[in-house]
Parts: sequence; C-alpha cells; structure tokens
Amino acid sequence: MLIRALIVLLLALNLGAAAWWMTRPAPAPAAPPLQPAGVPRLQLLSEAAAVASPAPAPAAAAAAGSGAEPGSGSDASLLAPADPAQAVAAATLQCYRLGPFADTGAANAAAASIGAVATRTRVRELPGRAASGYQVTLPPQADRAAAQALAQRIGAAGFEDYLVVNAGDAINGIALGRYATLLSAERRQAALQVAGFPAQLQPLGDAVASQWWLDLAAAPGAAEAQLRQAGAAAQSRSLDCAALR
Repeated sequence: MLIRALIVLLLALNLGAAAWWMTRPAPAPAAPPLQPAGVPRLQLLSEAAAVASPAPAPAAAAAAGSGAEPGSGSDASLLAPADPAQAVAAATLQCYRLGPFADTGAANAAAASIGAVATRTRVRELPGRAASGYQVTLPPQADRAAAQALAQRIGAAGFEDYLVVNAGDAINGIALGRYATLLSAERRQAALQVAGFPAQLQPLGDAVASQWWLDLAAAPGAAEAQLRQAGAAAQSRSLDCAALR
C-alpha cells in the first residue's frame, strides 16, 4: 500500500509541474548589455553591405527607368567630336599604297620625296617565299658538239656531277647539280667560277622575293605630283585609311 501511495503522489507532482510550465507568463526580453565607451558595435555582414551600398543617383535612376544607358543621352552635342575641323580633315584624307619596292631603302626614299604632303606614312614588308632548292648550270652552247666539248673540259678540271641537257629550253646547256640549300649551291658555283666556268645559280620552285610597300595618307589630289616624282605613280592604288591607324 505504501508503494502505491508513493506512485500516486509522484504522478500528481508531475502533472502539477506540467500545468505550471504551460500556463506561466512569457519571460520579458533581456536588455542588451551596455556597450563600453569608445568600442564600436559589431555588425552583421548583411548590415554592413546595406550601409555600404549607396542610393542610385537621380540621373542613373532616370536612365534606368527610360531603358537608356548612363551617359548615352539623346542630345546631339554629346555625340559631336571635340574638334569638328579635325574630324572634317580626317574624313577628307585619301590614302594610297605605293610599290612594290626592291628594298626598304627604295621605299624610304620614295617617302622622303613625297615630303610633307603626306600626313602619315608607313613602310611595310611583305615577306617572300623561299625556293624549294637551287641548281647550278652553264648556259646553252651553240650546238651539241660545243656542249660535249665543254663537258669534257669540266671533267678534265676535276669536277663531277655534270650533264649535257638534251631537251627543253636549256638544250645544249650543262647541268652541274641540284642542292637543297643556297649555301651549298653557292659553294659549287664559286668553285666552278674560280676554275674559269661561268656557272649560274637558279632557284627551283615558285620562289618570291620580299617586297616593300609605302602606305601614306594625304589630301585628295595633293600628292599626285609627288607620286610621279617618287617614280611610283603607275604602281599606286587606293587604300582604306583605317589600315594606317
């Protein structure tokens, strides 16, 4: 009986404590602690970002509301060049390309002869294309007998690798060898010339030498006389002035 009475007492106490917890008033919010003097208050990252973001300027807000970009107003004066005279002068320039010249010296000489008429000049090189090889030859002889006699003289001088050409434009000429590099061909040519044979060196393939061109800008018609003095009037052609910028 005593144990049962204790159990009933514990249940009554638990029910009473639960009823008190559920019906108690909400606690008052705790007051923030006092901030020490001279110490700044800590801020959340979101609070700092909100403070750092400035309000949009009225002009920018108006532009955003109208769908236009800032600084792109409809006033024509905003789009006008700073110096209209310079803009007109630049628009009336005519550009030329002169050439080709054999080397950069010839192109520079043409630029000097044109003088102050040109407002802008530029010498530019167009690289050539190297030969695929080189051959050393002697020019065609008067007939087959002369070619054979010359070939015997070449052999008697101690040279090998020679052949009398039997057909084509170089018939009755003497082929003295083909070489992959210019240096080897020049050595062969020099040795034959020292021995008294007028050997010639010819590139093989579609070899193209480098070319130099002179680009210039001038007022329309102002450079015609100077172009003729430069000796390139027949070689001049119009050029887009944007290429000189």
